[in-house]
Amino acid sequence: MKDYPDDRQQCLEELIKTKHRRSELPGYIDRLISLYNKDGRFHHILPESIPSRQAVVDIIGKTLRIIYPGYFTSERLDDVNIQYYFGQKVTELFDALSEQITFAIRHDCLRFNKPCVHCEEKGQDIALEFIGAIPEIQMMLSKDVRAAYEGDPASCHFDEIIFCYPGLYAISVYRVAHWLHTHDVPLIPRIMTEYAHSFTGIDIHPGVEIGESFFIDHGTGVVIGETTIIGNRVRIYQGVTLGALSLSKEEVESLRRRKRHPTIEDDVIIYANATILGGNTVIGARSVIGGNVWLTESIPPDSEVFLKKQELIIKNKS
Repeated sequence: MKDYPDDRQQCLEELIKTKHRRSELPGYIDRLISLYNKDGRFHHILPESIPSRQAVVDIIGKTLRIIYPGYFTSERLDDVNIQYYFGQKVTELFDALSEQITFAIRHDCLRFNKPCVHCEEKGQDIALEFIGAIPEIQMMLSKDVRAAYEGDPASCHFDEIIFCYPGLYAISVYRVAHWLHTHDVPLIPRIMTEYAHSFTGIDIHPGVEIGESFFIDHGTGVVIGETTIIGNRVRIYQGVTLGALSLSKEEVESLRRRKRHPTIEDDVIIYANATILGGNTVIGARSVIGGNVWLTESIPPDSEVFLKKQELIIKNKS
């Protein structure tokens, strides 16, 4: 070995020594392979492709660039290139969405031994139908944008709401995912809403039914469970939970497809950190639910529900 200064010589010796560690990897790999399917471990080592989480997240971006043209792109849009823009973006969305829907349907068919539904053709049919439904989704979201502007005096204009408000982002992803959920697309709607949850702190299950002009102010910590029904012009604030009552392990399976979450009627306002639980709980139209309220029973229309004012004790530090 060529002579080097002591510090460099030591570095080279360490490099040669650590290279031997790589030769130990095959033994670890053999152990991983021998155990991946043992003792209840989870894996997806199967011949069919599974939907790609990253591809589904990319589909969210592709869809929002069509629903809100000009907002989420670096391209300048005008009357000269708008036809080209929509042609390119819609085609990209169709190709990506139909592929992932096909993967999701095929995965369900093979993994759960379902009858063949011609997944490739069905994936393209659903993707094409979704493209046709975008104008309706876009109209619903335009009402959500207006509801945010009318409900929040801190909003300066519609552009700020579309660019900046996490509540609108979560609702936008929800409305896309809900359409796919109602058309029996497996797995993909939940990937979408859970991505929005991780991005915004707002958890909306794709199975929720939400009317028009919905506004979530601030939004962090909002949880809306699968079988919740929300009417028109409802406004909720951060930390609100629309959830299910606690269940025993034995009850979970029997309630898996039943209504477990509350119904919120039209024009209701629910303030921060309120918790409303139970499938039989109905909040009547035009009611106001105060902050930190805990409800497991129905409230008639035109009600106000607040906690009794607490006694504050203010003492001089000296």
